[in-house]
Amino acid sequence: MTSNQTDCHYCLQSLRGRKYALRKENAYCVTCYDSLFANPCEECKQPIECDSKDLAYKGRHWHEGCFKCAKCSRSLVEKPFAAKDELLLCTECYSDEYSSKCFHCQRTIMPGSRKMEFKGSSWHESCFVCQYCRQPLGTKPLITKDNENYCVPCFEKQFAHHCYSCKKVITSGGVTYHDQPWHKECFVCAGCKTQLFGQRFISKDEYPYCVDCFSKLYAKKCAACKKPITALGGAKFISFEERQWHGECFNCVKCSVSLVGQGFLTRQDDVLCHECGSA
Repeated sequence: MTSNQTDCHYCLQSLRGRKYALRKENAYCVTCYDSLFANPCEECKQPIECDSKDLAYKGRHWHEGCFKCAKCSRSLVEKPFAAKDELLLCTECYSDEYSSKCFHCQRTIMPGSRKMEFKGSSWHESCFVCQYCRQPLGTKPLITKDNENYCVPCFEKQFAHHCYSCKKVITSGGVTYHDQPWHKECFVCAGCKTQLFGQRFISKDEYPYCVDCFSKLYAKKCAACKKPITALGGAKFISFEERQWHGECFNCVKCSVSLVGQGFLTRQDDVLCHECGSA
């Protein structure tokens, strides 16, 4: 700019017919302005004079010709760039040095593009999709199987077991009974509905029963003590003419000697050893 009416605000020399610069409504000759206000260039350390373009980034300044990639030296003027450890890099150099590779396609995830992180790996947003329906997973709940990711509905449709009792998906744990999966809370006694997980039970007509219910409903009664014979744990029992005895109850009715594995005689409903029966 030129002026015929004022003096330099700093050196007081006339600005008539000379270039000058304005700062806060005060006029300065070019020499005074550059010495007082010009920013030093980050690259060449020389002042950025008032007739040069001053490019600024995060409080730092460069000449237009000095604003270039620290690795390949290509100009960054009006081009995308990235900063790393106070160095400016073009997107290509930054990607080569620092960008993550997509776990799915193995291509570089360019600076400025959205990146998904999952189990220590990085993904392009467009690559982070359900293996089955191919819909983006984003931040939705997901399940991983054989290094492939699935949205929950697709995983349940493809892989999850359904409870034999309630028909709903078993998401974790469960019980297998007669080759069928059950929720732990659904695996109950067919009689009293008590949960059987971790408990002893007896199977009858493909249904599980707790010991008490099975004994009440189906177990034979011992001819001697009248208590149910469940045969749990391999317990021995004796059967003779539609009557059954616990092994420890199969004794001579007179002398109480055990008849298990021995010959015996019967008298009406009683069982006797040979000696008592012959007496």
